Amino acid sequence: MEGEINNFLLVWLTVVVSLCYCHEVSKFFPAVTKARFLAILPVSFLFLCLPLNLTSIHLGGTTSFFISWLSNFKLVLFAFNKGPLSSDPHVPLSRFIPLACFPIKFKSRESAKKRGRSILNYVIKLAILVLLVRLYYFKDLLHPKIILFFYCLHIYFMLEMILGLVSSTANALLRIELEPPFDEPYLSTSLQDFWGRRWNLMVTNIMNPTVYQPVRSFSARFLARKWAPIPAVLATFFVSGLMHELVFYNIGRQKPSGEVTAFFLLHGLSLSVEIGIKKMVNGRFTVPGIVSGPIAVAYVIYTSFWLFFPPFLRTKAEIKGCTESLALWEFLKTRRLVSPTELSCPFKFQK
Repeated sequence: MEGEINNFLLVWLTVVVSLCYCHEVSKFFPAVTKARFLAILPVSFLFLCLPLNLTSIHLGGTTSFFISWLSNFKLVLFAFNKGPLSSDPHVPLSRFIPLACFPIKFKSRESAKKRGRSILNYVIKLAILVLLVRLYYFKDLLHPKIILFFYCLHIYFMLEMILGLVSSTANALLRIELEPPFDEPYLSTSLQDFWGRRWNLMVTNIMNPTVYQPVRSFSARFLARKWAPIPAVLATFFVSGLMHELVFYNIGRQKPSGEVTAFFLLHGLSLSVEIGIKKMVNGRFTVPGIVSGPIAVAYVIYTSFWLFFPPFLRTKAEIKGCTESLALWEFLKTRRLVSPTELSCPFKFQK
């Protein structure tokens, strides 16, 4: 565990130094030029490779998501003087680094009122997360589909906690209001509402300018304006699938099976059909949200059982995650940072 933590610190030190370099590049090349893009390109390749130095799920998977995906996409926009890292005057280095590293975004007053979060909200979700971990002790007594449903909840609550912690830390350090990473996705009224306005908003916000908008502008040259979003949606979900494959590879070091990409392509196609139907009926007929919402959420959960979770579970992520938690606990105990109490894992390990 100690070696992994040392690697983690070295990886992030490299990230910070690389971002300092990118920040200075913008001063030498203030205008969008080929030289500016080529100067930043090596950092993008480096960010794809850095998570390979980490083998744990919590450190490696999170670093892969933050650096190989989100930070890389922000740097691509930055190379063309776009995105959250670009502004006039230049973003100060103290903000440039956290904005580049973490999925944070400034929040407007309107969204602050709409998406405010209470401490009680997070306390309830944390309590449910702890309850889920306890329920894993009875894993052998429960139906596999129920366990998969628990995994859906676990991933959502875990991401909510991790991204919420990142946002709160950035808020405390930078003294700014930040948008929450999720907007209660279980209250979605449609697939469009789920993927576009409620699920993992930080990914949505970075995929929109890097993939969706360019493809939509290109499609508008060949398609009618109202149909131009369809190829853009498909392209966005395809790229999202590829990036998830990369994160999964960094978690389990197993050859990608394509199932995760298929999951996102399926939802890209499903969302395209939904958008097409809405454009054809043009508001003449609508399904009440109380009906369409649960159907959309159930569809996401069912298809995740089919395509998303199998490659994830083949990496034995649940066992590795528990093992890492135990290793961290032992690491802290040896340094007397926690009390030396017994901690057991709800999963069975095979030697």
